[in-house]
Amino acid sequence: MIEAIDLTKTFGSTLAVDHINLTIKPGEVFCLLGANGAGKTTTINLFLNFVAPTSGAAKIAGLDVVEHPVQTKQRLAYIPEQVTLYRNLTGLENLRFFSRLAGAKADSDDELLAILAQAGLTADQARGRVGIYSKGMRQKVGIAITIAKGAQALLLDEPTSGLDPKASNDFSRLLADLSARGVAIMMATHDLFRARESGTSVGIMKHGRLVETLGTAELGHRDLEEIYLAHMKD
Repeated sequence: MIEAIDLTKTFGSTLAVDHINLTIKPGEVFCLLGANGAGKTTTINLFLNFVAPTSGAAKIAGLDVVEHPVQTKQRLAYIPEQVTLYRNLTGLENLRFFSRLAGAKADSDDELLAILAQAGLTADQARGRVGIYSKGMRQKVGIAITIAKGAQALLLDEPTSGLDPKASNDFSRLLADLSARGVAIMMATHDLFRARESGTSVGIMKHGRLVETLGTAELGHRDLEEIYLAHMKD
């Protein structure tokens, strides 16, 4: 569903992403770890077609994102570190606007409120102005947009940064719900604990290279920390 084939990006003399090969199947949650400047955000931007690869390919549902920009975006959702919504609109109004923009079928208040409830927002919260929302609540609207759109793939860039432990735990539960729906998920994060809890696998990036990929089923939190820190040594 999410696939990188020798994916490479250079900016001048800087090699930001170095021949990455990666496949994330429906229902899998792949957590991308690495220090600042490792190439995590650039990798996500390549899948979003925000920047073009120097060589190789980024694919969503088998389609090259450069050759099929509209079709791949129809299958894809993106939640950045700070979800951008219209502050003067309610959560419900934001969901209605963005779901219509994405061509989603759900349109009645009852349908949209049900989707927001799946994302963890009460009806009263959904009818409140986004300007008073916490970061965690805005992230839930982002998840609701993903559900309404029927996205097959989800990209996230540091979504739990700045969340308190409860909000971070709530977000992990929502990712598990999306995974159960068959959504392929790639999340760039610094949070080793959340990566171990939420991910079916983790990948460690360093200097643009994917230096190790690990399944999380048999991996303890201490194990992941030790492996990660070992790779971070120069």
